[in-house]
Amino acid sequence: MGESLTLSGKGTTLPAHAGQRRAEPGRSAGAPERQGSIGTQRDGERGPAEEHEAVMLLKRARAEVDPVLRAALGSLPAPMRRVALHHFGWEQADGTPADGGSGKAIRPALVLAAAAALGGQKARAGAARAAAAVELVHNFTLLHDDVMDRDTTRRHRPTAWTVFGDADAILAGDTLQALALRLLAQDPHPASRAAAARLADCVVELCAGQHADTAMERCAPGEVTLDEVLAMAEAKTGALIGSACAIGGLYAGASDEEVAALDAFGREAGLAFQLIDDVIGIWGDPRRTGKPAGADLAARKKSLPVVAAFTSGTPAAAELAELYARTSEKEDLDDIALAVERAGGRDWAQGQAADRMARAMQQLTRAVPDPEAADGLLALAEFVTRRSS
Repeated sequence: MGESLTLSGKGTTLPAHAGQRRAEPGRSAGAPERQGSIGTQRDGERGPAEEHEAVMLLKRARAEVDPVLRAALGSLPAPMRRVALHHFGWEQADGTPADGGSGKAIRPALVLAAAAALGGQKARAGAARAAAAVELVHNFTLLHDDVMDRDTTRRHRPTAWTVFGDADAILAGDTLQALALRLLAQDPHPASRAAAARLADCVVELCAGQHADTAMERCAPGEVTLDEVLAMAEAKTGALIGSACAIGGLYAGASDEEVAALDAFGREAGLAFQLIDDVIGIWGDPRRTGKPAGADLAARKKSLPVVAAFTSGTPAAAELAELYARTSEKEDLDDIALAVERAGGRDWAQGQAADRMARAMQQLTRAVPDPEAADGLLALAEFVTRRSS
């Protein structure tokens, strides 16, 4: 597993992923010298046609996975079903039908795209239950995250805990994780057992990442390093995206080497995704994100751009530390965001995301040497790292 990264005196240890390198603000160590747009890829610039391809893949994944998800949620006891259906946007709090968004379906789309890349459309068709299982695990984490972070809105509607209370939201999240493993346990596909084991390992890593995240909240700004926050982000975000790609490979009958490369591709793309997500969390438009502006800053989260700013050694970093030490006031959020930007946090995050995508492309070439076969995975990875909401 490599050496561990421990949060200063707080006892939270995360395994360093193989090949992880120290990353300093201004340049990510070990990454390519070039720093272009996040849409780095193998053969020239990708444009609207490729973005359209990603949108179509996401819509297709949603169409294939939603029936499996609805059937799984329908099997839940009524109290848990009510919470889960509200969370997915399929019912109002009072039980009446709704047509709210249930998310972009990025992770299930990656499962299906990876299966298709190495096994064709037959493998893709056989991976729908596995894709739904990955989406259930993702939503289990969202339900729990919203409780722990006290987030009040998600996908432009009230979070489950604000409607049903902490206990019901947590229990609903637990049932989604159980449903995910049941889907795989009941799947007759020969890869289902290996997929279940990989997904279970991923949940353990996700929990370790979330524990690290909450432990960082108790740390002073200077006590958290970039290595630690990158390890946390890989565990919280990169692990599940890597597992999604790897599980798709398993359902295509991929070799161990191909599965490992798909996992590495997903982890690197997932870290790029998290870097952009953190940028959007500070500077994004709430009308597009569905989340309050500056929520992470208000909670004094040690997000990637913030820690990069803290460790920059600039005068703006000292100003940021002073602002972060104050009691949270809404009027301070613009000043904090400006200090993060002046200290280089925004530029670092965007440059690091581009570098992570370049590394992801290298891993994708290892897993799927045929560019045409890899095109769906590439389109999805670039779509989520080009987004503005």
